[in-house]
Amino acid sequence: MNNLNKFWCAGLLSLALGANADTPQPPMTLAQALDYALANNPELSIMQERIEQAQNQLGLALANFYPQIKVSLAYQHTNNPAEAFAMIIAQRRLNFAGTDFNHPGGIDNFRPQLTATYSLYRGGQDTHLSQAAQLGIETSEWDKTAVRNHLLNQITTAYYGQLAADEAHRVSTRSVAALQSELTLSQKRYDEGALLKSDVLSLQVQLAEAQEEEIRTANAIDMANTMLKTLLGLPANTPLTISESLAQQLPQKPAAFESLLTQAVAQHPELQAAEKRIALAKQQLAAAKGAYLPRADAFVSYGSNSKNLDFDPNRDNVSVGVQVEVDVFNGFATQEKIKHAEHELSAVQAAAQQQRLQLESALKAARLQLLEALNRADVASLSVQAAEEALRLVNEQRQAGVVTVTRYIEAEVARDKAHTRQISARYDALRAEADLKQATGF
Repeated sequence: MNNLNKFWCAGLLSLALGANADTPQPPMTLAQALDYALANNPELSIMQERIEQAQNQLGLALANFYPQIKVSLAYQHTNNPAEAFAMIIAQRRLNFAGTDFNHPGGIDNFRPQLTATYSLYRGGQDTHLSQAAQLGIETSEWDKTAVRNHLLNQITTAYYGQLAADEAHRVSTRSVAALQSELTLSQKRYDEGALLKSDVLSLQVQLAEAQEEEIRTANAIDMANTMLKTLLGLPANTPLTISESLAQQLPQKPAAFESLLTQAVAQHPELQAAEKRIALAKQQLAAAKGAYLPRADAFVSYGSNSKNLDFDPNRDNVSVGVQVEVDVFNGFATQEKIKHAEHELSAVQAAAQQQRLQLESALKAARLQLLEALNRADVASLSVQAAEEALRLVNEQRQAGVVTVTRYIEAEVARDKAHTRQISARYDALRAEADLKQATGF
């Protein structure tokens, strides 16, 4: 983002946070709108939080590779001879003289202890789960890129939609002005007895239709503007104007479908995310199968036993060992986890295949729509030139009184329709170009 865009976005952000909503703001270019949306749209913030969550999940998975250290304090009171005898020995207080081992009385035992455990082997589960967590981060990043591309496409479409609505409103406003002027002139000629009443009525009908169209296009501007502000993350009452027009250069003809498909397969974020999900599911399946293998843990504990909380190093003790265990039967839990992971893998593989088919369809449709819109734009440009010239000639003939007002109305309607088709074709071409960029992963 260049310095000008940063300055503009900072100013608009301050407006969104509380500046006077009635203060006029500089018109926004499409590039500025895209930059502002990338910085402020809530959906992207949500996706960033998803990435942070995935990174936290990786941290949890990696925690299994570190020693686990615990500090504990246990207290026990018993008059059970066997337990009491063991406590007395652990406290280094064994005295055969004067001790009734059958009736030791109540014995208190305090044991502060420091314990460290380390997982030596868990059937590869920790490795597979950590790799799955890393793939989860990469998947979330690709998902965010997909949301970003979709957002940019929506903003581009909304921006061009408002431009098209502005152009259509200008055409309808000009038509209303022209018809109003012609109606005033025709009414005067009718009053003078030089024009039929039917001609005046025809103009009134045509003017009413033009006024209705003007109302419709004015409302379309407001709707498009509101949609654009929503995508930008701006309040609905924030003034927002745009500075470009549909008169900009039209897109170039797209490349061959096979070439575009190759690009899309290599870089489209949704396809990349789908592939990452497959790899993630494979790691989770491998981790589930690892539960069949033995688990080995090393441990060391240091503590002391005493009849009170006073620590005496003469009564401390250390235990070191290794524990190996394997599940012989756990109620088919491992088997069910493996089946669940297998079904998840099959589901994401099918989803990836569906994503590929949808991408091919969207890419094909966007390319065809762009070609169609470009051809329509060429035809519409010639049509506008012809309609403008026809209206000029009919108007001269109208002034000379050699054509009827009906012919003038027909020429006026034809001119407006030609402009409308041109606006529609240019808007469709620009929108199709945005769709094609999204489909190819740009």
